[in-house]
Amino acid sequence: MRRMSEYLPILIVGAVIGAFTIVFLLAYAALRREKDASGQERKMPDGEIIRRLLRYAKPYWKSFVLVFFIMLLAILYDLVSPLLVGRIQGLIKNDFELSRLYAMVGLYAGILAVSLVCTYLQAMILQKTGQKILSQIRLDVFTHIESLSHEQLNNIPVGKLVTRVTNDPNSISYMFTNVLVTLVKNAMVVVGVLGAMLMMNYALTLMVLCFVPFVVLFTVVFRKFSRRVHRQVNDATTEINTYLSENLSGMKITQIFNREEQKFGDFLIRSRSLQKAKFNRMYVFGIFRPMVYMLYVSSNLFLFYFGAKGYIRDIHYFGQVIDSSIMVSFYMYISRFFNPIQTLAEQFDTLQRSFAAAEKIFTILDMKPEVVDSPDAMELPELRGEIEFRDVWFCYKPGEWVLKGVSFHVEPKQTVAFVGSTGSGKTTILGLICRNYDIQKGQILIDGIDIRKIKIASLRRHFGQMLQDVFLFSGDIRGNILLRKEDVSDEEVWEACRYVNADSFIRKLGKGMDEVVRERGNNFSAGQRQLLSFARTIIHKPSVMILDEATANIDTETELLIQDSLEKMKNIGTMLIVAHRLSTIQHADNIILLSHGRIMEQGTHQQLLNCKGRYYDLYTLQYHREMIQGGV
Repeated sequence: MRRMSEYLPILIVGAVIGAFTIVFLLAYAALRREKDASGQERKMPDGEIIRRLLRYAKPYWKSFVLVFFIMLLAILYDLVSPLLVGRIQGLIKNDFELSRLYAMVGLYAGILAVSLVCTYLQAMILQKTGQKILSQIRLDVFTHIESLSHEQLNNIPVGKLVTRVTNDPNSISYMFTNVLVTLVKNAMVVVGVLGAMLMMNYALTLMVLCFVPFVVLFTVVFRKFSRRVHRQVNDATTEINTYLSENLSGMKITQIFNREEQKFGDFLIRSRSLQKAKFNRMYVFGIFRPMVYMLYVSSNLFLFYFGAKGYIRDIHYFGQVIDSSIMVSFYMYISRFFNPIQTLAEQFDTLQRSFAAAEKIFTILDMKPEVVDSPDAMELPELRGEIEFRDVWFCYKPGEWVLKGVSFHVEPKQTVAFVGSTGSGKTTILGLICRNYDIQKGQILIDGIDIRKIKIASLRRHFGQMLQDVFLFSGDIRGNILLRKEDVSDEEVWEACRYVNADSFIRKLGKGMDEVVRERGNNFSAGQRQLLSFARTIIHKPSVMILDEATANIDTETELLIQDSLEKMKNIGTMLIVAHRLSTIQHADNIILLSHGRIMEQGTHQQLLNCKGRYYDLYTLQYHREMIQGGV
């Protein structure tokens, strides 16, 4: 009975560890059942994520090898310092010599200094390398987004794309700058410490190793929960970024319709969702680290219990003698053994955050562009501007045809206008010519060549598009006209502006071409933005010009300037126009009237009026409406 009571503290500690183990196993089983019941989509395995991330690290392998050797020197302190402290303790207790004490203290200080210098060099090299990798990931994501088709971009919220390019690479960067190297270092420290402990006293080492299975179990369970909560945080962050991107852009509409309170409520819901996800992550992290610390404290209790008992009663465990120097060294080694494992909690937290972010990034990178160059695609150095549609069928959604067997021919330098009701397919035709989308049936020819056999960049280089909703980038007027086009003089820029009647309002501005353009050009009127888009098109010297409702929602005075600009631009190349105001296209060489994806009528303005068909009815209706609005 007395023999059993001696081991009661050990049994109590063991019972506590066993109880926590059962709780962890039950939680893990519940998580697996919940995942199976929810039918979640398959997530990318960690191995695949690591393999793909290491491709970005491969060009900098020399830096990582250098860091590895520097790290070996830093590890020297962790392995040797407990031995030195144990020797110092033994020296003080037994044969004390001041000179030997000075020598050991000096050696300890030297190893510490080398370790500090190595840690500094390691951090500097990794930070520089990590930033290079981060920049490359951002470039790859942004470049890939540029290659996606219009249809794909329409299906992805802008806020989600912003998160993929900004927040997610930041999460990955820390993995390269700290986590991977720290994991390797900690693994080497653990192996080195175990080796030193085995050589010093294998009986006490076996006692410490009894706690390792529990550390492994807690780590595996934590990994599953951590990965899940990090994915929740990423999803909630993306959701809130998407909401902000959309609603900050539409804030004026919110204010006009007095919906601030409703929008605040919607934002509050998303904000609380993000808060809850971060709390969950904090809880998971807050449980794991104390569990590992509990194992560390328990191992020290076992060390003191068995070590002190053996020392006091002169008990040899497996023939191993325990003295005070061994106790001191083992106490420090246990700290060196569990410190990396405790740090592993924080590293796993960051690692899972990096994996969750990488998974989101690779989801974007794995999206295959729907509109791509064919293997035999050719460059198109020149373009005459001849366009032909041959029995073209197109749909955005399977079975819902937007164009149904459309055929027409446009001669070089001709001006062709497309008219019809909303949804008739006018804008779709313009998008198909530039290969913003690919057709399902038929053929589109440019200068007699199927556009699918022309490289997309080469094809679009010959087109100039002027849309109703002009997009201006933040910067200045000159930058928005040139759009990074090089080798263009200021005189050529002014000449393009004079050609489209944009020079008059630019000269009235305080800084002229250097006038600041705010976000989306909101410091300019609709007419001014349109004139700038005309100048932007002219400076790039397109062979085919596309105007999609370019004269809509513009005051009469500006419309006269734009009409004059359009007359001049007709001499540059082929012009394709979509317009609701039939009065603006009376001088077109050919007018094509569409209805429900089919061509109903085509001809000149006068020819269509003489036919007295749909175009005649539409023109008469608009004419009378304009007369009434004009008060005539």
